[in-house]
Amino acid sequence: MTLLDRLTSEGPKRILALDGGGIRGVLTLGFLERIEKILRDRHNKPDLTLSDYFDLIGGTSTGSIIAAALAIGMEVSAIKELYLNIGGTVFGKKKFKKWEALFDIAPLQQELKKVFQDRTLGDSSIKTGLAIMTKRADTGSTWPMLNHPKGTFYPANSEILLREAVRASAAAPVYFVPEKLEVGAGQLGAFVDGGVSMTNNPSLQLFMIATLKGYAFNWPVGENNLLLVSAGTGIWKRQDNVDEVVEGKVWNWATQIPLMLMDDANWYNQLILQYLSRSKTPWEIDMEIGNLASDLLTPEPALTYLRYDGWLETQVLEAMGLPELSPKVESLREMSDADNRHDLYKIGVKSAEAQVKEEHFPDAFNLSL
Repeated sequence: MTLLDRLTSEGPKRILALDGGGIRGVLTLGFLERIEKILRDRHNKPDLTLSDYFDLIGGTSTGSIIAAALAIGMEVSAIKELYLNIGGTVFGKKKFKKWEALFDIAPLQQELKKVFQDRTLGDSSIKTGLAIMTKRADTGSTWPMLNHPKGTFYPANSEILLREAVRASAAAPVYFVPEKLEVGAGQLGAFVDGGVSMTNNPSLQLFMIATLKGYAFNWPVGENNLLLVSAGTGIWKRQDNVDEVVEGKVWNWATQIPLMLMDDANWYNQLILQYLSRSKTPWEIDMEIGNLASDLLTPEPALTYLRYDGWLETQVLEAMGLPELSPKVESLREMSDADNRHDLYKIGVKSAEAQVKEEHFPDAFNLSL
């Protein structure tokens, strides 16, 4: 079956959405490892990959790296080893030079080339639908780079090297320099991390890509028609000192405001998707509206929606049997502290054991093998 046949065939469709979060993407892999095992056991297929199950995989920043690796058929264990091995290289020594990115881009470029080689976004080795979330800084527009052969921008997108598209999605301001890409007809664009848009959590954008008439997918909505699984890179309840906030310096706001907006965008994604579904994994949005268990925007659910994420909180770490990590909870939240990658993986595994249940995946979405 060709990719076009797969994307346009009838039957239920499955979407996987992966958040941005730098080295904290290792935490996401704990969830994906458990999901992969559940699906392998259910289908009695020990070599099943997530690209076999999910018809569209999308991600932002570190999530785009994982999404692209899954889309070419890599097992989660291989991606885990990749992250654990290269994390210290990609997030090496900070430069701390005025007006320069904190990290040298060369190590990331080298590692992405090893994994994706010279594949383009239109390469036939990409086994499933793929969406890489980027932000075009020179126009201020959010760009999902898609590989649907009937997509409006596929003729241009299909020629972009996969490693360069991923690099563009991971070009986090301050951390890495922007990526300059040719986007068709000799036109150049400057791209930065998709996390500086509403898509650091790309789940709502992927739902729209799958269903809006302007995109090529046009998949039907419905609880038994569309499954969307979303995985985060770690979460915590923010409570800063009031006086420190009030007396903060201008340069402090320059780094804090993007993080605030990313946090708001994440919760907005979850609110809307829980509002459109009867999620089996409802999150409390806030103390006023709760988890929306009694709210449904449409007469019938528009999709089946699952959200998994790991709490980077002292009490939760202790409850999971990881008390030794409690003293370093602040550093665990940092997106570029590669020394934490093995600990973040442990947190992902423990969180997945507690959150991801076999019964979360309806039989309606089983593969026909």
